[in-house]
Amino acid sequence: MKHPRVDSPLFSIAVYDSKVEKTHGIFCKVKIMKWIVYLGTVLLLSGCALKARQVEQVGPSPTATAQVGIVNHTDEFIYSASVDGAGGGNMARWGAGLANICCTSIPRVWYPGMMVMVRWDMPDGLKHIIKEKMIEVEKYDEPGDIYMHFFPDDEVRVVVSNAGGRAKTHPILHSGKPANIP
Repeated sequence: MKHPRVDSPLFSIAVYDSKVEKTHGIFCKVKIMKWIVYLGTVLLLSGCALKARQVEQVGPSPTATAQVGIVNHTDEFIYSASVDGAGGGNMARWGAGLANICCTSIPRVWYPGMMVMVRWDMPDGLKHIIKEKMIEVEKYDEPGDIYMHFFPDDEVRVVVSNAGGRAKTHPILHSGKPANIP
């Protein structure tokens, strides 16, 4: 009894009363072996390229992750503030805190002319007043958290420090609310 021919992309067989005849036998095996060798070569070269790319970047990353902190040296409430788009926290009048707003990245090594965009909202009653300025980051010796310091008349300073905004070792000392202000 003759059965219909069975075809597949890799090989074709004809079935005759439990006899199997391979019509492309050796050719098919060679073709499969070529594909296996080809795929193995591609995978090997991909792995080498990845390793070469990893070797190129020797040492630490040129940037470090930093939390964002706000220090307010004014009698105005800061509704929100951000540095290069990172931030969004608020700060009470004369307030200072830890850098607990996530996150931005800073160069591990300070360089002259390093600028950041500071944006803040210091409302007047119910009216939001949003301002922004390009601010030069003050010199730092090691990476840390980034602090925005707000002073009267829209003066803003930006420092990088491992010490919190109220710490005695912070680059800009925060004296809190002046005694002569009720």
